[in-house]
Amino acid sequence: QVQLVESGGGLVQAGGSLRLSCAASGSIFNIGIMGWYRQAPGKQRELVATISSGGTTNYADSVKGRFTIARDNTKNTVYLQMDSLKSEDTAVYYCNAKLIVRSTMSYLEVWGQGTLVTLSS
Repeated sequence: QVQLVESGGGLVQAGGSLRLSCAASGSIFNIGIMGWYRQAPGKQRELVATISSGGTTNYADSVKGRFTIARDNTKNTVYLQMDSLKSEDTAVYYCNAKLIVRSTMSYLEVWGQGTLVTLSS
C-alpha cells in the first residue's frame, strides 16, 4: 500500500558529509510528520530529527548544528543532510512517516527498510 524507500547510506570518513533521502509512495492522502531514527550497535533505536508538514523541525541534542532535515512535499520526500560526521553516528538509519492512507482514510505509521551509515577514521 505505502512504501518508504531510503537511499544515500554508505561508508564515509569522520568529519565528512552524507545525505540520506527517503521517498514515500503509494495510496497516500496526507503525510504529517516525517523523521529519521537510528540504531547503533548494541543500542536502542533513537530519534535523530523530525519535520512537520509545515516545516517545523526537531533535532536530537547529539546532532544539533551538524544535521539538517528537510522535505519536499511535491515529491513526498524527506532528506537528512549530515555534516561533520563522528564515529558515534555509525548506525542503521530509518525513515519514518505518519500518514493517512487514501484508500481507507486510516492512520498509518510507516518505516523504511533502513540504510547503513558507517564512519571510518
